[in-house]
Amino acid sequence: MRTALLASILLSFTAMPVAAQTASQSDLNPSAEAQPTGVDTAFEDDQGPLTGTVTDDSAWQDLGIAIPAFATNRDVPTPANAQGTRALGTELARVVFNDLRNNGLFRPVGPDALPRPSYDQITAPAWNTWQGRSAEMLVHGYVRPSDDGRLTVGCYVYDVALQSELVREGWVVRPAEWRRAAHKCADLVYSRLSGEDPFFDSRIAYIAETGPKDNRVKRLAIMDSDGANHRFITNGQSTALTPRYSPDYSKIAYLSYVDGNPRIYVYDIGTGQQTLVTQSANPTFAPRWSPDGRHILYSMAIGGNTDIYRVSSAGGGQPERLTNSPAIEVGGSYSPDGRRIVFESDQSGSQQCYVMNADGSNQRRISFSGGRCATPEWSPRGDQIAFTRIAGDFHIAVMNPDGGNMRVLTNAWHDEAPTWAPNGRIIQFFRTERGSGDTSIWQVDLTGENERRLQTPVGASDPAWGPVLP
Repeated sequence: MRTALLASILLSFTAMPVAAQTASQSDLNPSAEAQPTGVDTAFEDDQGPLTGTVTDDSAWQDLGIAIPAFATNRDVPTPANAQGTRALGTELARVVFNDLRNNGLFRPVGPDALPRPSYDQITAPAWNTWQGRSAEMLVHGYVRPSDDGRLTVGCYVYDVALQSELVREGWVVRPAEWRRAAHKCADLVYSRLSGEDPFFDSRIAYIAETGPKDNRVKRLAIMDSDGANHRFITNGQSTALTPRYSPDYSKIAYLSYVDGNPRIYVYDIGTGQQTLVTQSANPTFAPRWSPDGRHILYSMAIGGNTDIYRVSSAGGGQPERLTNSPAIEVGGSYSPDGRRIVFESDQSGSQQCYVMNADGSNQRRISFSGGRCATPEWSPRGDQIAFTRIAGDFHIAVMNPDGGNMRVLTNAWHDEAPTWAPNGRIIQFFRTERGSGDTSIWQVDLTGENERRLQTPVGASDPAWGPVLP
């Protein structure tokens, strides 16, 4: 993966030099109309190409990025930070710093170790300051309060050696959305410097776990991609499992024991209402959305036989049975074009991964690398399938859609249930500790390195990474 990633980086560095920006104070005045909710792009970025030389992988990974505190034109109280917009500027830079570290591409330095630029310096960096600190890239930003209470957040990326601006963007947000603006800035830096699609401005649904090992309470919860803004969705009176965001973030499909039996419900985030996916009294589980959000795949056990079905996500209608063998078949996951489905089955005598067309035809086994294959999930890019490889211990692994090039990414005692970042380059999963049964969410990149734990307020399992927020 590193070779492929480096190749994409090299491609982004082979074009013409960028014209340096003639920055002025007027550059801090975005023209976009503000909206009452969400994040609004405040000004267009400069997509000008740049020049440079990358000699090897390690050199790129050591790319130093200075991220000082965001400046402000006036320090006033804001609901986003009781200490004012100056303190908020520091918090914005800290979020950008935390997003960009631990991904193996950058060596960021955060605002607590750097001098703070003035508001005027946001578009006119003090180059000597940053060259003296050996910074190769510089992220400048500002936060500006409006009379209506909203905030304008600007983000600039500079090449310190070339003393030139690479890209800029800004957003108008409600105070409650200030962290989204920081994630947007981190996405801007990541995508401009790596050539990869962004993923920080996204959310994760998961199962929050509390209580003793033999009486665990499992609640549906959601949070930002960095673990912030955690919120419980269910109260824990019935066990919840295996959530999945709809492609438009408006709903979550998950398994609930609300009536004592495992059944699939769709929770509407806007209304708080939930709908039973099928009216069958048979156990249903392992829901997955189609890429267009029109269907939900699930498994249903009838008389000791388990098969994969598809039903309209709008509810109602007759489910369509996609597998029809005496084997146990579960865990269907669509390819990003919606034309194929990967699933697990024991029809060969052991738990393995298979691929079939979206209508259930042309089923064929793809895992032949030893051990068992479970909980497969297709990459958003379509180029890989992540799965739980069971060979004594449980590990996270990936393989090509034809089963080739299998690689094991983790080496703990019990890792399972992979879910992809929106850009298809990072995988989250949950880890169970031997003995205690405590669970936590971890993530690893496709190199198998840069493994780190995602902080959650309580134990956590079954992560489901949604797409980049609209």
